[in-house]
Amino acid sequence: MCNMLRLLRAVRLSEKSGVMGMVNRDEFFREVTIRICSSLEIKTALRSAFGYLRRFFPLDMLSLGIRDSSLSAIRRVAHVTGDTADSADEIIPVPEELWASLQRWEIRDPIMVNSDQSELVRALAPHLKLEDNSGIILPLWSAEGMLGWLTLYAWGVGRYDPAHVELLGAVADPFVIALANALSHEKLLKYRDTLLDDNRFLSKELLAQAGDEIIGGNLGLRNVMEMVHQVAPLNNTVLILGETGTGKEVIANAIHFSSPRKDGPFIKVNCGAITEGLIDSELFGHEKGSFSGAVSEKRGRFERADGGTIFLDEIGELPLQAQVRLLRVLQNREIERVGGSRPIPVDIRVIVATHRNLESMILENRFREDLWFRLNVFPLVLPPLRQRREDIAALTRHFVVQKCRYLGIADIPGIAPGALARLMDYAWPGNVRELENLVERELILHRNGPLLFDVLIPVGPTDDSLVQCETDDDHTVLTLDEAMAQHLRKVMEVSRGKIHGRGGAAELLGINPSTLRWRLDKLGIEFGRRSKSV
Repeated sequence: MCNMLRLLRAVRLSEKSGVMGMVNRDEFFREVTIRICSSLEIKTALRSAFGYLRRFFPLDMLSLGIRDSSLSAIRRVAHVTGDTADSADEIIPVPEELWASLQRWEIRDPIMVNSDQSELVRALAPHLKLEDNSGIILPLWSAEGMLGWLTLYAWGVGRYDPAHVELLGAVADPFVIALANALSHEKLLKYRDTLLDDNRFLSKELLAQAGDEIIGGNLGLRNVMEMVHQVAPLNNTVLILGETGTGKEVIANAIHFSSPRKDGPFIKVNCGAITEGLIDSELFGHEKGSFSGAVSEKRGRFERADGGTIFLDEIGELPLQAQVRLLRVLQNREIERVGGSRPIPVDIRVIVATHRNLESMILENRFREDLWFRLNVFPLVLPPLRQRREDIAALTRHFVVQKCRYLGIADIPGIAPGALARLMDYAWPGNVRELENLVERELILHRNGPLLFDVLIPVGPTDDSLVQCETDDDHTVLTLDEAMAQHLRKVMEVSRGKIHGRGGAAELLGINPSTLRWRLDKLGIEFGRRSKSV
């Protein structure tokens, strides 16, 4: 019985070899070329070639694979089976040693897997599901090197012979052309998607590039604007300091749009608004498969800002791990995506802003000292609104016009006599942002005018005896910081260490609680839990 089976198999092989010998090679080459080059959609073209090749080969699956350096893995660009359903692309991870061997691939001739003794092919077979099946691997080489390979699959062992290998080798060139076209087409589509993604992103993120005059640029912000004009044409990092609501983003906008990078992107990031677990991915991007949910590669904010400016607001909220990566960007002008292994160069200008006292954060090990030295090259300090009261009238009129347009109010109401005086007497703990919100609230309440601004409650100490500083009998002259520290300690005693809320030190002083904490930090005055633990 066994001898009979061997005889039948030998007869089938000889018949098969005879059929292969009768193939018109020129016609075979022409028909395969027509089919595999029939469409830029490689799966469509491969399915067409699959149907024709089945006339000459035992064939259950046909696959095109490449070495994907970005993933350090094999990627099936396309594969088709006898089933009419579309087959999804597949990422095939391989061990590090095998990946290194694949990088040194030098085989150019077709390989019949089951009979090949190559160590590389034996190691590759399990990953390509060829261990218990028959397969022919056709390496696809172009002038630039090896593009990838075509694999023919037939379920079961011993279904291919040398005649099949020889015939498949005759059509290597059409498959090289098809794979090269498919990869170029894929790259083109990726560039297109990148541009569409950038357009959608920038439509949300890009600040308006109107050449608007900054309110107060000739008055309260005159010194700041002079410094803006000095630094804008250069490429150095800029640090903007100031209380919350003073307009740090507006100044960053002015620097960018006055610089040679004005035609490039201007990407803004609020470091305090991104959770710590996502900050690296959001800023630096990630590779496909780098963590759960990373189903595709993502470019971070730094890559999106290439050729332009990135504005990192609230830099004091940046976690220490992200600070290390930011330091590398500032030093080397390159980033590395999460899960990536290759540096990506970026041509960017970095502008950062904060309302925090970074020097005190360094002492508490919450901010890196080396990053501080990198950032503090050209600091710009924005004065609070209470120190530029001459700008309040112009800012109020500007916000009235702007908010009327936003709220859909056709007739711009007037401002009642005495209202501007009330605004100028107010301490503005929330600065320009508070004024903007107040104008919007007033327009909602008095849309037909006049605008009274009579909801303002004067803030600050009303009983001078509460916060009087002791007089120096010896007439010792104190520095401004010493006088301020002495005054703040007295106020903190009066409020019994309470900072915010009714009767708190911030309310007594007429400033924002965050601003008060910043001042206390800067002057080295203990408060809250720290003062209790001393």
